[in-house]
Amino acid sequence: MRNGLLLLWFLTIASVTWADTGSSLTVLPAQTTLAGSKATQRLLVEAQRDQENAGDLSAKAVFVSSNPKVATVGTDGVVRAVGDGSATITAKIGRQRAKASVRVVGTHAPFAWSFRNHVLPVLTKAGCNSGACHGAAAGKGGLKLTLRGYDPDADFNVLTRQANARRVVPGDPDHSLLLLKPTMTYPHGGGRRIVPNSPDYAVLATWIQVGTPRPRPEDPRPQGLEVFPDLSSLQVGDAQQILVRVRYSDGHSEDVTRWVKFGTSDNSVATVDDFGKVKMMGHGEAAITVWFSSKVAFARVVSPYPGSVPPPPAGIQGENGTIDRLVTKHLNRLHIPASPGCTDSEFLRRAALDTAGILPTTAETEAFLADRASDKRAKLVDKLLARPETTDYWTYKWSDLLLLNSRKLPAPALNAFYDFIHKSVETNKPWDKFTREILTARGSTLDNGAANYYVMHKDPIDLTETTTQAFLGMSLMCAHCHNHPLEKWTQRDYFQMANLFARVRLKSGDRGGEVFVLTANNGDIAFPRLRAPLPPRPLDGKEMALDDPSDRRETLADWVTAPENPYFARAIVNRVWRNFMGRGLVEAEDDLRMTNPPSNSELLDALAADFVKHGYDVRYLMRQILLSDAYQRSATPVGINAQDSRYYSHYIVRRLPAEVILDAVSQVTGIPTEFPDTPKGTRALQLRDSQVASYFLTAFGRPEREKTCACERQQEPNVAQALHLSNGDTVNGKLRSSGGMIDHLLTANATDAQVLDQLYLAALCRPPTATERQKALAILAEAAPAANVPAPEQRTARRAILEDLFWAVLTDREFLFNH
Repeated sequence: MRNGLLLLWFLTIASVTWADTGSSLTVLPAQTTLAGSKATQRLLVEAQRDQENAGDLSAKAVFVSSNPKVATVGTDGVVRAVGDGSATITAKIGRQRAKASVRVVGTHAPFAWSFRNHVLPVLTKAGCNSGACHGAAAGKGGLKLTLRGYDPDADFNVLTRQANARRVVPGDPDHSLLLLKPTMTYPHGGGRRIVPNSPDYAVLATWIQVGTPRPRPEDPRPQGLEVFPDLSSLQVGDAQQILVRVRYSDGHSEDVTRWVKFGTSDNSVATVDDFGKVKMMGHGEAAITVWFSSKVAFARVVSPYPGSVPPPPAGIQGENGTIDRLVTKHLNRLHIPASPGCTDSEFLRRAALDTAGILPTTAETEAFLADRASDKRAKLVDKLLARPETTDYWTYKWSDLLLLNSRKLPAPALNAFYDFIHKSVETNKPWDKFTREILTARGSTLDNGAANYYVMHKDPIDLTETTTQAFLGMSLMCAHCHNHPLEKWTQRDYFQMANLFARVRLKSGDRGGEVFVLTANNGDIAFPRLRAPLPPRPLDGKEMALDDPSDRRETLADWVTAPENPYFARAIVNRVWRNFMGRGLVEAEDDLRMTNPPSNSELLDALAADFVKHGYDVRYLMRQILLSDAYQRSATPVGINAQDSRYYSHYIVRRLPAEVILDAVSQVTGIPTEFPDTPKGTRALQLRDSQVASYFLTAFGRPEREKTCACERQQEPNVAQALHLSNGDTVNGKLRSSGGMIDHLLTANATDAQVLDQLYLAALCRPPTATERQKALAILAEAAPAANVPAPEQRTARRAILEDLFWAVLTDREFLFNH
């Protein structure tokens, strides 16, 4: 009796202790419809704190069904259909209760496993049709399946018709090779992939037993995935089960967790096993990606860093409340403190380099630092956005994006395309209009520079892949041969998209380098699997009739630039954000696939919506970022935010682009760079052609503009760069050249202190610190030539000293990096 009372007392105390934590319970999914006699749905019991999922408590829960004649529930939380009707599933933990509603339909209808929606997912989950197994181009062991089941009809024929139909034995499923091999009943090079008598084994065996029904055109198709929970806040060491439900075109949904391919964006934060069990490995945030039947979704798991978050630092007044609210919200969720605001000199240099690719002049720096107006940063941003150097800088960026180079275009055509881009940037042409003019360009390539896009990319396949990468920030290349393994795009989607470009024609003009871009009334691209064309269609847009005589590119442009297009605005917003913040909300900047989710989805969505609302105004977007607290933070980490490289708790220090460094060296030394066959005084950021010879630009990672990929530009430091800065002609040659800043200082008889001030203001936008000044002046004094040395020799000796001083600053990390 006493032991029973002690046990009751213990359970009561445990219940109260858990309940007193301020948590409540919820059951996921809260509502479920089970369609058919075989339908099941696993339920999760989640702790809730501050309206967030805070831990998987399913193993501690007791489940009860209000109506076992409709649905039963096991100790594992799996609900099974029994009969049509409704039931309530209650989960109990101590004195806590949470409920989920279940509706069951169609239990009296005959049930059969679908080859398309059940058999193929079993084989895909087992890896049978992966690229390393029978999904390889040549197959394995005489069996060739389509990669991840992208062609159900072909796979059905291979499994049921080839090899003398020995792969399936309808009268005796257990003797089918389809079951004997993956269970290792017969030797199998791929090892055991399916466990005998498991649920997956039963799907295959039952499908074979009933005569292997083939895929039908009327089979319901997956429309999208639901993930439960979609966001969880956990502690390091916690485990969390992820559930996945697919919505089909006929309206019903199924729990497909056991057939989903899971992945994680950051193994150091969270791992996930083949069955969706997440384990928190460290502090931070990770995206758990799920893939099923070419549909992709993700869930986020967060483990806040220990400690509380201090209030936001004072001293910076960002103008874009949306940016700062959502960045701060994310930092608070992770318990990451934000760095304080940057200094005026840091902001001046940072903003000028990020916006226009230039250093402020010494006079501009002195005036800005002396200005006491509260709105001086906003005024600076407005001045920068209006500068011609800003036009040059962004023209250069879009020339990288659109691959302008003389290997693809003759000089007259290249100049026409460049002038089109330059004028568009100069007038702040809305991004949707800029894109539309390129995609629908026609006529002479010399009169309409945008038409050169079709000269550079003549093949519809090339046009499809370049267009999606440049304007939508996604790569379709994989879908050319098979359904995309990391995205929702199918091979059918790819060829319907490509067919939009099938009727573009080119005709030579009379002038040198001139080509006319025209559209024809006929011509299509054949879909390889059917050897016939498919109706043209923008990715997930509406189909056009094959015999529609209108310019298909107009339909494409309508879809690409439509306000509701979920990719277009996000792609350009992400590119602009990365330019200023050092890292894209999606990284890499042109890899906006579902399996590579943003570090802050809410912020990217909000920025894209605001960009559309303001007429696709790129300068407006730049201004909002520049004037945000997030952009104006110091680069100096605070506490644990030193570990943050994704959430913008501090400014991300990064090396300057090759062209910006070269122009900055030219500006500080006063010696312009001379480029072959280019007017004297042309800056690197004014070059129209990526093929202009420059060892410095090549060594420091200038892109070749051969493929539409941000990866072409290399900004990682390397030995070749260090050697060139030390021994190469670029910096050293400018320092030795006459007529530059050093000669100007010598002629003016500038003192050592004046030289230091001028150099630091010109190169670093700040005066030297007291410590830097003391050390430098001591070194300069020690190296000074003796007073009795003749004047010419004194000038020569002093020049050598100043050259060394300039070299030390121009090769220092503070100069070469933005911070």
